Amino acid sequence: MNAQPNDELSAVVDSINSKTAEPSVQTILDRIRKDPNICCFCGTPYDSRVPGYCVKCQKFPMTAEPMYWTEQQKYTAMWSHDQYRGVAPGEQIAPEFLNVARPRNGATVIDFGAGTGRGSRAIAILANLAGIDLHIEMLDFAANALDEDVVELCKQEGATTLRFRQHDLTKPVGINAPYGFCTDVMEHIPPEQVDLVLTNILQAAQHVFFQISCTDDACGALIGHTLHLSVHEPAWWKKKLEDLGCTIHYWQESDEYCLAYVTAWSDGQDVVDVGMLNIAEEAIRTNVRTNLRAGWHQVMPHSPQSTEVMILGGGPSLAGQLDTIKRMRFEGKKLVTLNGAYNWAIEQGLEVSAQIVVDARPHNARFTKPVQASTIYLMGSQVDPSVLEGLPKERTLLWHTTAESIRDILEEECPGKWFGVPGGSTVLLRAIPLLRMLGYSRFHLFGMDSCVTADAHHAYSQPENDGVPLFPATVGGRVFQCTAWQVAQAQEFMNLIRVMGNMFEIQVHGDGLLGWILQHGAQVDIDLEEAREESER
Repeated sequence: MNAQPNDELSAVVDSINSKTAEPSVQTILDRIRKDPNICCFCGTPYDSRVPGYCVKCQKFPMTAEPMYWTEQQKYTAMWSHDQYRGVAPGEQIAPEFLNVARPRNGATVIDFGAGTGRGSRAIAILANLAGIDLHIEMLDFAANALDEDVVELCKQEGATTLRFRQHDLTKPVGINAPYGFCTDVMEHIPPEQVDLVLTNILQAAQHVFFQISCTDDACGALIGHTLHLSVHEPAWWKKKLEDLGCTIHYWQESDEYCLAYVTAWSDGQDVVDVGMLNIAEEAIRTNVRTNLRAGWHQVMPHSPQSTEVMILGGGPSLAGQLDTIKRMRFEGKKLVTLNGAYNWAIEQGLEVSAQIVVDARPHNARFTKPVQASTIYLMGSQVDPSVLEGLPKERTLLWHTTAESIRDILEEECPGKWFGVPGGSTVLLRAIPLLRMLGYSRFHLFGMDSCVTADAHHAYSQPENDGVPLFPATVGGRVFQCTAWQVAQAQEFMNLIRVMGNMFEIQVHGDGLLGWILQHGAQVDIDLEEAREESER
């Protein structure tokens, strides 16, 4: 006895039958039962590359008209059209990904929504030419997406490998990698699934490079479907990434697209966001609002560059490094100073490339005087307005912490146009992510001791730090005398390295606590919360 036709299938078939005289409903059902490998409408064998898809009818007969297709079926149909393969955005943007991410040799890259695979192929080839071998995991929920030559590359073994896995990004990825690559994917995601897909991507890769189209699609006409379902302006995508906890290290935008390099990862303790020391929160909010309304330019992410940067802090070892600093400055390395190291550098006859201040107390105004002719002043938006007095507008830029307590002001005063700088509770821990956002990734740290030596807490006079209690911190068998804030800085420095360490290279000059930590990979044997509580007392 023949089974009764499925009511839902019959309804779908009836809707098609109303548009075509042939074949009849019974003929269609008979064909489905007789041979599932032929089209139930026209009797043509299915395309072997696309199971269940009829090239002649340009649809999936088992689910009837294109209007009933799932997203997966829609793109499986799209990849059967050579016109859709004509342009591979990932292939075009691959050099920028390598320039921004600078993946380490032997690292894994996940290509989310790999499509033709030509983007991954370009990454592998260009990286290999630079002497870098990568393992690239390509994910796409259309089994027929890859170009045939990429399919062949997936079969090869070697130091550089490409592998493909059919996967739906609305499901957890199941693997992790330090780098992610996601180009022209997010605009295709149904609006109700954008948060879910972004979350799965951000959880799978520590740092992710996004390219997102902000325009309507043209190729959907091939199958009678709209492909770009989530079309938004760049500011919308920026806010979406920030709302999901992303730190944006790199950003570019135009009317047609936006590029972003972000991370939403942290470990143990987050990359802490204190950055507001020794002053009431309301005073900080007032400073931020006042400074934003004064019309100062703001820091924006820049493309990576190879110039090396010296960062000068005020630790006791700074004075003994003067000859090295002068030599490296003569060689063309940038010289960035923090707080009072600015005045010290000027006294030594050094030309300062940039000065960074974040502390919100009024007495820090002395750290921007005198004004040098070519120095760029990178001022935290929370600084007291007196710190900004007399600075040249064309060479002074505000940058912002990512603290929740000022986020509402930033959104009110410059919606979608500000970029948060993560970091820790000291100016050094902000300076490194800030300079990385500006494109620098090779740092030499001077005067970054994070400890006291020979009863000196700075290489120059800084009376407000006189008489601060000291206590021992043991690192790798060596005992350092530290203030509470110095121990906290050392702990936060280690967290910064763990979270962002693959984004930059650091050499610490001198024999202080931070250099010892990097040399020995050691932990500070003291409780961070105890140090913070002592610092507050």
